[in-house]
Amino acid sequence: MFQVRFHGRGGQGVVTAAELLAAAALSEGRHAQAFPSFGSQRLGAPVMSWVRIDDKPIHIHGPVSEPDALIIQDPTLLHQTDLFAGLGHDGYLLINSTHGFGELGLDEFVRPFRQDRLLVVPASSLAQTHLGRPLPGAALLGGFAALTWAVSLDSVLAAINERFSGAVADGNEKAARAAFAFIRDEREALTHA
Repeated sequence: MFQVRFHGRGGQGVVTAAELLAAAALSEGRHAQAFPSFGSQRLGAPVMSWVRIDDKPIHIHGPVSEPDALIIQDPTLLHQTDLFAGLGHDGYLLINSTHGFGELGLDEFVRPFRQDRLLVVPASSLAQTHLGRPLPGAALLGGFAALTWAVSLDSVLAAINERFSGAVADGNEKAARAAFAFIRDEREALTHA
């Protein structure tokens, strides 16, 4: 089973991103579940969502306490809550930011992790460019597909087009493709470093 935990703020599409990831996995014939956890239900409040993906039926329904991957939609949460709880050193970490791990104050923390599984992607900037709004979810899912291969980019794009239509679908699809290319290029650069 592959377990993902999303962290962000209300209004950033954290719940929608988790639902899109589950839909992408389901479209590949796999089993998936997505569910949110809300604190105070207000715009800007911390929000978490969880996704589980497996090749067989999933019988666990509680929160994801030991994620295989973390997707952090809002880097202002990095030092406010224990976002990294349960993430093993071989886990994947994808952060929406234009800054590297050092600039985010995470150099010491990420040192024991597999460096090829830790990346930042400017998802809000990509969303602003392609969607006209800084909603990072679709871009992060494109980046997640490139980083983990837990789902394919085609499945992410199909989930986006199933959920949205018109300019919103088109903008989210372009943001996801751009983030996928960004992560692919970053990983290639790490491989050749």
